Amino acid sequence: MEATFQIFLILLGLLAGTALLARRIAVAPAILLLLVGVALAFVPGMPSLELPPELVLLVVLPPLIYSASVAMSWREFKANLRPIILLSVGCVIFTAFMVAAATHYLIGLPWSVGFLLGAIVAPPDVVAPLAIARKLGMPRRILVVLEGEGLANDATALILYRFAVVAITTGLFSLPKATATFLVIVAVEVLFGSAVGWLSLRARRRARDPQVEITLSLITPYLAYWIPEHLGGSGVIATVACGLYMSWNGPLLISAATRLQGIFFWDLIIFLIEGLLFLLTGFEMRALFEKSKAFPLHDILSATALVAVIVIIARFLWVFPATYLPRWFNKRLRERDPLPSWRAVFVIAFTGVRGAVSLAAALALPLALPNGDPFPHRDLILFVAFGVIFVTLVGIGLGLPLMVRWLGVAKDGRSEHIAEHEQEIAARREALAEALKSLDAITDDRELSDEVLKLLRSRHEIRTNQLPDSLDPDKHDVSAAGTELTRELIASERKFIHALLRDGKITDETRRRIERDLDLEEASLSNREYRRIPL
Repeated sequence: MEATFQIFLILLGLLAGTALLARRIAVAPAILLLLVGVALAFVPGMPSLELPPELVLLVVLPPLIYSASVAMSWREFKANLRPIILLSVGCVIFTAFMVAAATHYLIGLPWSVGFLLGAIVAPPDVVAPLAIARKLGMPRRILVVLEGEGLANDATALILYRFAVVAITTGLFSLPKATATFLVIVAVEVLFGSAVGWLSLRARRRARDPQVEITLSLITPYLAYWIPEHLGGSGVIATVACGLYMSWNGPLLISAATRLQGIFFWDLIIFLIEGLLFLLTGFEMRALFEKSKAFPLHDILSATALVAVIVIIARFLWVFPATYLPRWFNKRLRERDPLPSWRAVFVIAFTGVRGAVSLAAALALPLALPNGDPFPHRDLILFVAFGVIFVTLVGIGLGLPLMVRWLGVAKDGRSEHIAEHEQEIAARREALAEALKSLDAITDDRELSDEVLKLLRSRHEIRTNQLPDSLDPDKHDVSAAGTELTRELIASERKFIHALLRDGKITDETRRRIERDLDLEEASLSNREYRRIPL
């Protein structure tokens, strides 16, 4: 137990250090964490670490999916539902079929095994590419489509995965039955996930305690995931539906204290989960290397190269026709949703990074068939899955910024980002004006002293004056200078409060209350700071 805890502390230290290094050199942390994990796996004396598949599929995946779903806008998800479904369902099935066909005709794998391998490597992971895309300031719609695809494609892949495992272990498969089962799973899980979201919100509203509410929020994704998964579904769709329900209905039902503490809690949880997941994925290289000695190296490399090329090409073969053909044949769709730039479509097609879910699905394969025979080609599937993850994560992850800059896609989002910030400024002003109207109405109904009215109106005047008139560079520089000076003044207050504490003029409890107000004000500065729009 002590050795396990020591390894855990080492992993946390590596996670923190690698994350800082990734920020310094402007590389997605997931890429460096995978490389660090691979390097450390072969350090002499380093114990071999296995990534338990149930840890990813049952413990890690639910909070990751739920957190991303809550952060997702239901309105934007619904507005882009067609491209999201085409990618998360159509592209996954198409890729799985392409992998099955290629491995069957070129390597000689049975169709069922090839389709199983295709289901494992078909769903792209969105963590690394989305982090890069956001830093590059890409158009909002690209981010929404990629994020929406990342939420739903695991469900499609895991359902296909189960169908393929059943077909291999029993030798039975019915396409009509599988299709009907798939549709039933989707419908039932959407209803179940929404019901869990409704129940969770009502329970949290009754609790009225931030610690209890955050605890309930941690339970929610597991409740939404485990029950459908135990009954033979995927669990992913229910978790996505639950998160989207919370995203749309939660803002007016969750208290401010819970939201502030919950944001910090979930940010830390997701940071630790994602970081440790990519580190442990890299550590799997050692176990796979030991097993690979029983196979010719040429067979492993050729199979990995073939599947990696197929999953990359298949995405391009699907994305471009799926984007343009419906608009060419449907005039109403073309008028409602004009043809996007080929450069934006190319970026979406290029962003096909595979992640730890693919490796977990491969690790979860049974060791033997019901009759006692070894599961066919299990080790080869493991090697290929890890190889595809490594090739796509490192290759595409490092190449994505260069590709985006070469295509100039980030510049396409510049005007969009400017308009979004202008809308935010206008919304803040309108909200403050509406609050003043409410104050006037309250004044008419109640007898308030002049001091109270003066204090409330002064608060709104200060908040209004803090808003920039526009995003003009000169005015932006003035606003940024004012923000920086405010931070210096807050730091001066903080030092003075600590001096009073050391001199015994205030208690620790008093210092904490004052410091909390200063922390909230400093956090507010960071939240409303308007940076230059990237060129």
